[in-house]
Amino acid sequence: MIYLDHAAATPVLPDVLQAMEPYFLHDFFNPSAAYLPAKKVAADYEAAKATIAHAVGAKASDLVITAGATEANNLAFTALDTKLWRADFVRRSQRAEALGTESIFLDAGLGFSSTSYAGTRAEPSLRDEPVRSGRNIRVENPNHFMHQKKQNSVPNASVLYLITEHDSVRRVAEAYSGEPIRVLSNGLIDLDDLRNRITDETELISVALVNNELGTIQPLADVAQIIREVKIDRMKRGVKRQLLLHSDASQALSLLDINVARLGVDLLTLNAAKVYGPKGVGALYVSHEANLHPLSLGGGQENGLRSGTENVPGVIGFAKAVELSKKHLAFNRKKYASWKKILLEELEDYELINRKHSLDNFIVLCYNGIDAERLIFLFEDKGVYLATGAACAASKGVRSHVLKAIGLSDTQINGSLRISLGETNTEEQLHEAAKIINEVVRSEKRRVNG
Repeated sequence: MIYLDHAAATPVLPDVLQAMEPYFLHDFFNPSAAYLPAKKVAADYEAAKATIAHAVGAKASDLVITAGATEANNLAFTALDTKLWRADFVRRSQRAEALGTESIFLDAGLGFSSTSYAGTRAEPSLRDEPVRSGRNIRVENPNHFMHQKKQNSVPNASVLYLITEHDSVRRVAEAYSGEPIRVLSNGLIDLDDLRNRITDETELISVALVNNELGTIQPLADVAQIIREVKIDRMKRGVKRQLLLHSDASQALSLLDINVARLGVDLLTLNAAKVYGPKGVGALYVSHEANLHPLSLGGGQENGLRSGTENVPGVIGFAKAVELSKKHLAFNRKKYASWKKILLEELEDYELINRKHSLDNFIVLCYNGIDAERLIFLFEDKGVYLATGAACAASKGVRSHVLKAIGLSDTQINGSLRISLGETNTEEQLHEAAKIINEVVRSEKRRVNG
């Protein structure tokens, strides 16, 4: 097998699995328990959080551990001002009290509290706290949350998001009537369009550090500078509304030297599954400028923002994966750049889509006039695995909104493939992969052209 889809998933490295193993077998204790073995596990958990945080120039207390990047992205949007939901919340709390149950809140898709991240664990108040809209967990339609704005408009919660964002950002932003920021043909954010779209109502701007389909590295420092200028202007005019910058850095952690201060972000999403750590583990960096609201209630873990028994093995594995990624960052960048050059030299008759400003392990190709989805199955028959775009979109047969946003035609989009290199690869594999891809594409062109 030659696996060329590391942007979709990475294997857990042996050293990562070894670090996690004791916390499944021996050190399995609940970190919230009072006895000494549990306290030792709690200390290990906090040390692991510190390792993850240090990798992005933050402290352990700045992180909220989540079940992955999707949850972290959703949690970031709770920083929006939701005070205008108070009346509806009080009405529902009174009804819940009358029924003696909290299920009504879940059925309504509502979350609780206005817990500041910087605060300590606090019991939520059913009468006094604002509430934000959320997905109705019993609704069969998976797009319910995306269309929530049609049922409940959220005044004064203005969002801007890059049009090429992952659906876990795009759909939440749309739920808050967010407006997309254009990108240029090279996939980079249109900074002029960003400037023109920011108004006094804008509260949150979301721009991924690295795009998950193109590998495009966005100039976040430039985005942050524009935001600083807007905030200074607002201050002079007495406008007190917050303006936060969120970025999904899921694809970036293993190949970029990330520092939250240099990037100028208030909220940063991280994902263990993209850095050779376990799936189902992520984190959200939260600056002191952002006040978040929990998506669910419970025991008050993670400063009340992410209740539930801590995923100790997952966080230990995440920390080890981050540690290894940072240790080998320079070597891996050089290695992937070399491998990318090999493929681009040996592959035939393609159009390179992401020519500049992308991670060294991303290659997006177009075979115009050829059905890329059919190619994927033909490659698989030969033992080569790659993608047509984001895994979640490709599995549903959805045409890439990212490729459309950079101006590709429908035929170009239909013929586009994403190759993402990683630790499962060798140089010998890449020579073999280029040979197989060329043979399959030549055969398919003969079939199409008769």
